[in-house]
Amino acid sequence: MSKRKLNFLVTNKYVDGWDDPRLMTLAGLRRRGVTSTSINSFVRGIGITRSDCSLIRLDRLEYHIREELNKTAPRTLVVLNPLKVVITNLESGSIMHLDAKRWPDAQADDASAFYKVPFSNIVYIERTDFRMKDSKDYYGLAPGKSVLLRYAFPIKCTEAILADDNETVLEIRAEYDSSKKTKPKGVLHWVAEPSAGVHPLKVEVRLFDKLFKSENPAELDDWLSDLNPKSKEVIHGAFAEPSLHTAVVGDKFQFERLGYFTVDKDSTPEKLVFNRTVTLKDSYSKGGK
Repeated sequence: MSKRKLNFLVTNKYVDGWDDPRLMTLAGLRRRGVTSTSINSFVRGIGITRSDCSLIRLDRLEYHIREELNKTAPRTLVVLNPLKVVITNLESGSIMHLDAKRWPDAQADDASAFYKVPFSNIVYIERTDFRMKDSKDYYGLAPGKSVLLRYAFPIKCTEAILADDNETVLEIRAEYDSSKKTKPKGVLHWVAEPSAGVHPLKVEVRLFDKLFKSENPAELDDWLSDLNPKSKEVIHGAFAEPSLHTAVVGDKFQFERLGYFTVDKDSTPEKLVFNRTVTLKDSYSKGGK
C-alpha cells in the first residue's frame, strides 16, 4: 500500500498512529512483537524480484515470526474470557504450588525451565472451553465430563450454575482427581486464585487481525470499505498467572493454546497490556515454503 494511503489512515485515525500493530511499518511490527531476526529471515526467504506486481502473502511473514518465537518466547498461562470453576473436594484456602514448563522440552534437572503456578479450589478456564451439551468431537468441559488442567489435575464437572435466562453459565462446580488416575483426552489452560478470595493477576489483551478483508486492497477503487471492522479486539478482564507481574515492555511470551504475545508500551505498574503478535496456527508451512 502506498505511503499516501497509509498517511490517510493515520491522519484520519483509522489506526492508532504509525506504530499501530496492524500496520506493516517497522514501528508497527516492532510494537506487535515481531523480532528483527524473523524479519531478516523473511527477507532472505523471499529473495529479489524484478516484477513490480509481486504480492507476498502475510502468512509467509507469520511463518518466520512463529519459527523465531517458538524458540525464544517462554510459555505461560493466561485466560482471556474467564469462567469460574469451584473445586468442591478441595479445601477452601488450600494452595498448591505446581511446576509448569517454560519450554516444551524442559528437562527435569533444569530448574530455570520451570516456574511455579498456584492451584486452589477456585480456578478459571476459558468460557469457550465449556458447553452444556457434549459431543464426540469436543474435548472441552461439559456436565459429567472430565478434562485435564495442564500441569495440574483432572477435574470433572458436577454442576453448572446458570443465570435466570437458563442459558448463561455463571459458575461451574467440579471435583478434582488428586490421584491423577483419570485420563481425559481434553487438556485446558487455566489460572487459579493465588490465595482465598484474591483474584488472579488482571491484564489487558489486544487481539489483532488483518487490517483489510482482502489480500490486496490497493487494487480496489473503494479501498476504505475493505477495512476489517474486527481487526482489533480489546479484552480488559483477562486473568494471568502471578509470575507475569514482573514482565516489562517488549517481553515476549507464548500464551498456551492462544498465541504469541508481547508487552505493549501502554502498560503501567497497575496494569499490563499485551499485544498478540501471531496466533499459534500456521497455514503457510502446510502449503509449502
